[in-house]
Amino acid sequence: MHDHDMAFRHLVAMSDQRGLFEHADGTEPRLEHGYCTDDNARLLVVASRVPDVGDAHMLSRLALHFVRGAQDTDGRCRNRMDAAGHWTDEATTEDCWGRSLWGFGVAAAHHSNPAIRRWALRSFDKGVRQRSEWVRAMAFAALGAAEVAAIDPQHGAARSLLSDTLDMVATSPDALWAWPEPTLRYGNAAVAEAIIAAGDVLGRPHDLQRGLAMLSWLRVVETHDGHLSVTGANGRVPGEMGPQFDQQPIEVAAMADACFRAHAVTGDAEWIDGIAAAAAWFEGANDVGLVMHDTRSGGGYDGLHRDRVNLNQGAESTLAYLSTMQRADSFVTAP
Repeated sequence: MHDHDMAFRHLVAMSDQRGLFEHADGTEPRLEHGYCTDDNARLLVVASRVPDVGDAHMLSRLALHFVRGAQDTDGRCRNRMDAAGHWTDEATTEDCWGRSLWGFGVAAAHHSNPAIRRWALRSFDKGVRQRSEWVRAMAFAALGAAEVAAIDPQHGAARSLLSDTLDMVATSPDALWAWPEPTLRYGNAAVAEAIIAAGDVLGRPHDLQRGLAMLSWLRVVETHDGHLSVTGANGRVPGEMGPQFDQQPIEVAAMADACFRAHAVTGDAEWIDGIAAAAAWFEGANDVGLVMHDTRSGGGYDGLHRDRVNLNQGAESTLAYLSTMQRADSFVTAP
């Protein structure tokens, strides 16, 4: 039993029969802000990685039901539901679409219940026909497609999405700014991870190396005085040095996931250091020296500011903490 198993407890407290609420005031869900598919898809990812018992059993089904309900017949996805259970937006291929495919892909490949795997794959197959104009959305979708293509190498639609993602993310023209975009935005490590995963699954070593180089470069940029110092909420432009605020736990979780993938693909121990740095960030090895999770509730704190922590424990931050600790657990031997 780990401390962060408590995080599932907090996610239960943040949910009702419909889904996982997005925002919290301290530890209490802010019902008036409703639910979003982004967070319920992330919940499907973390709940599908663990044994299908207890809180994870309930939450994976809640998340799958919510995200399937968000999907339109053509595979596009809605993101926002109000507290009364009404969708308030139209279906798109923005981030929520990509994250839904990530969730479906992980559940289809890793959930221990065969019925859940079948339902998730069915929804994945519907969504994977779409494409997005947004790099982040395609990267998130590719992370799900890589899981499906790994268990079913004949899955043409998953492979096709992976190939399209590789084509969409340009090679970096500049050694000093070894990134395919003019600025670092959000979920940056997930873009590198998608290139690594797609290169690996499709047997394209040049793309695999390109993704690893992106991630290596990002780790250098996001390390300060020996600890992880992720890109701030406003993004980073070339030449911008030093810590940025506010830092979002989701960036740290993306780094842990990407280093986990890089280690799985290469076996290189340097990537374990990246996972450890991400876990340590939550324990206070960060630019402000403050712990980023609540040991009593199990929740993750919403943001690291220059002089303080945002003590609200929203869904995204708690999922980021839980996901990072799941990755770290693989390399920490029990006493």
